This record gives sequence, C-alpha cells and structure tokens, in this order.
Amino acid sequence: MPTYLIHPIVMGTKIFDQGMMTYQHGLGRPYTIPIYCWYLEGGDRKILVDTGEMHPIQSPDREAAIGGKIYTFEEGLTRWGLTPEAIDVVIHTHLHNDHCENDYKCTRAAFYVHEAELTHIHNPHPLDFRYLEDYILDIEENGQIRTLTGDSEICPGISVLHTPAHTPGGLSVVVDTPQGKAIITGFCVIDENFHPPREVTAMEMEVIPPGTHVNAYDAYDILLKIKQMADILIPLHEPRFSGVDTIGMKT
Repeated sequence: MPTYLIHPIVMGTKIFDQGMMTYQHGLGRPYTIPIYCWYLEGGDRKILVDTGEMHPIQSPDREAAIGGKIYTFEEGLTRWGLTPEAIDVVIHTHLHNDHCENDYKCTRAAFYVHEAELTHIHNPHPLDFRYLEDYILDIEENGQIRTLTGDSEICPGISVLHTPAHTPGGLSVVVDTPQGKAIITGFCVIDENFHPPREVTAMEMEVIPPGTHVNAYDAYDILLKIKQMADILIPLHEPRFSGVDTIGMKT
C-alpha cells in the first residue's frame, strides 16, 4: 500500500468573525483563516485536494496573521514542480467557491465530488451564497467530474468519507502517510473545534460544531467520529499549517 506526504499550500485567506468556524463560541473575535490546496505526493498520480481562490489577496498583513506565505495557484504548484495541466486528480471537500475557483485550469484532471454538492451548487439555498456554479461549469461540460454517493476509495492509500457537517456533500479525505492515517476534514473548522477551550469542555462538550453547518447535532457527532479516527488531524482552515511544508513525514 503506498503512503503519501501532504503539502499544504495557502491559496487565499478570509477575515471574519471566529464564530464562522466555532459554533456559538468566539463570537465578535476577528479571525483570519487560510484557504488551502493540499498536494498529496506519492503513488503514480498527481493529486490535489481542493484548488483554492483564483485571485488571492497577497499582503504582508494577511501573511503575518496566518504565519505563512500566500500563493496564486500557479505559484503554489510550482513549489512542488507541478503545473495545473499536470494534475491527474482533484478531490473536492465541498464546492463552496473558495475551494474550487481554479478547477478550470486543471484541464486533464478527474474531479471527485459528492453528488449532493452538485445538486446544491446548481440550486443553492439563499442562505448558502458560497455556491457559485460558474466555477465548475468548464469541468462539468468537459466531462471531468466523477460523482460520488458516499464513502469511496479514490486510489490505494487515499479514500473519502461522507461527512455532511458543513455542507450536505462534504467529503473528508483519508490519507495513509508514513506517520499514520491523516484526515483532511471535509468541513470548515480550525484546531479549536477539535480541542475546545476550558469554558467549552466544562459544559461537557468534546468538540465544537462548525459555525456554519447542516445540522448542529449531527455535525457534533461527525467531528467526534473524525477526531477519534485520525492519527493526524487536519482541520480544513487551521492557520498553523500555513508555515508547514509537509505533513506525515517520519521524523
């Protein structure tokens, strides 16, 4: 069974209230999150998880806030000797715009997407304005999308779990690494969601659901399951990975 190294590449940021990440906690606290593309190095295919923003704001202030450099899609891939055309596979955690804006550049890639995400990007609820179908029309028209209906193996050593915590079709990506099983969450959270502060654990809560979610109770249970499964837990917007080149390498 092959193992993979995970390379986080920052391809955008957002500044908003922390409560957008941590449900009913951290309200009123400004917070900057990185938007990642993850390169899974190993095996015989070039694999990405998500593609990030098309036109990221690259500023010293934002880089200082997250503790790492912000790249364009092409710049970020070049760090690992890649081009958009070289990508074989893209796995989408979900289809909110900041996770799929560069899809059209990966002209050779197969895109793995849960069927519920396709339904919602074409007919979004007014509350979920983050779905913008323009970003996937090219790959859809080109027949590049591979629709998933549940938990699936993508290739040896990489699989996805259907985790509808943040969106109906969220997919968490399970990656075998030299250090064990890493899970990139299919929902938008930070470390604090999995390791709450004392005022939260004092209420007998082991995790905090995402600030935006499909169902808060179900999201809580999903986070708890993923926390228990992972040897290496990778919350989708955790800033500390911004300054990290590689996850999963044996030391």
